[in-house]
Amino acid sequence: KYGTVTVLRGDNAYEVTTFRGEGEYTDSRHPGQIRFLDSLYEDLARRDLSINAMAADSDGVVIDHFDGLHDLRHGFIRAVGDPTERFTEDALRILRALRFAARFDFTMEPRTAQAIHDLKDNLLRVSSERIRKELSGLLLGKAAQRIMEEFSDVIAVILPELAPTMGFEQHNPHHLYDVYGHSLRCVAHAPKTEALRIAALLHDIGKPHCFHRDEKGIGHFYGHPDKSAEICEPLLRRLHYDNKTIAYVTTLVREHDVYLQPTTEKSLRRLLSRLGEEIIRDLIALRKADALATGTAKIEELDESLGETLALLDKLLSEEGRFTLSDLAINGNDLIELGVPRGQLIGKILNRLFDGVIDGIYQNQRDSLVQHAQNLLKDPDFH
Repeated sequence: KYGTVTVLRGDNAYEVTTFRGEGEYTDSRHPGQIRFLDSLYEDLARRDLSINAMAADSDGVVIDHFDGLHDLRHGFIRAVGDPTERFTEDALRILRALRFAARFDFTMEPRTAQAIHDLKDNLLRVSSERIRKELSGLLLGKAAQRIMEEFSDVIAVILPELAPTMGFEQHNPHHLYDVYGHSLRCVAHAPKTEALRIAALLHDIGKPHCFHRDEKGIGHFYGHPDKSAEICEPLLRRLHYDNKTIAYVTTLVREHDVYLQPTTEKSLRRLLSRLGEEIIRDLIALRKADALATGTAKIEELDESLGETLALLDKLLSEEGRFTLSDLAINGNDLIELGVPRGQLIGKILNRLFDGVIDGIYQNQRDSLVQHAQNLLKDPDFH
């Protein structure tokens, strides 16, 4: 219905679209009608940005009616024609402009930037799925920090949970930036994977809800990893990230303050059993990005301490017969038979028993572990 056909040739599929124009947009997303044209100029005039409004003929000669090559060479993001019209037609173009600017480290042309600020609220009418795709692309851009700082008002529209972090001073000598500024620097220092970049953006989202100052006026955020994870999960569900990504990112956020530098073989073995290798490696990367984003950490010391942790992790993974949680002589089904309700308490008991076996306090024998589990259930302090 949009005039596009797919041509199959060998193993390749080519999308071919007739020159077309579009009628009035009624919902900041869909044109009211499609008109087929015989004019390349009119077709290109409906594009969003000048760098996306170029064509080439069969000889490779570039046809550039809107100075896209100039903007490409000079690093500008510029809307085609009137930016207010372009962003009113389809509000998602606002995020596309930010994504391209972040990806290529380009500068937003002033009129285009002003229209983005003026029309940001139109993004409220864009579906979460479309926002998710552009947000992930934006976070992976090399200039994500700068663009998300310049257009923090736009980010607050699509991620209102982040708004309280903007301008929230930490009042802590270990932090030079407000919570939002710190989070964006964490994004910039994090490896370019979707999960890590999202976790970097959201890892401190709960800080404003956990803030207090001591008698010296120093700011503290006790419990903020759990609060951040609590906010993070429904946020990601609203944006329709897949379940695997939601679970992975939420775990990174919840565990981002776990002690990793340096660590002992015993504690790392416990962590490895509880979280697995992939998450621990990403936690190490997130910890480094988090520390560098404070503005006070020394990279040489970070590399040394986290390097020791990585070396210890490699050592543990290379050892044959290493003991993991699955090697316990008791499992969740056994605990259910003892009357333990399904839920987090089962994992808590298993982890306590695992720690006891690792520390040599308990023997890894079923009857013995059943007895210890029953003792834990009777202990009111454990619950």
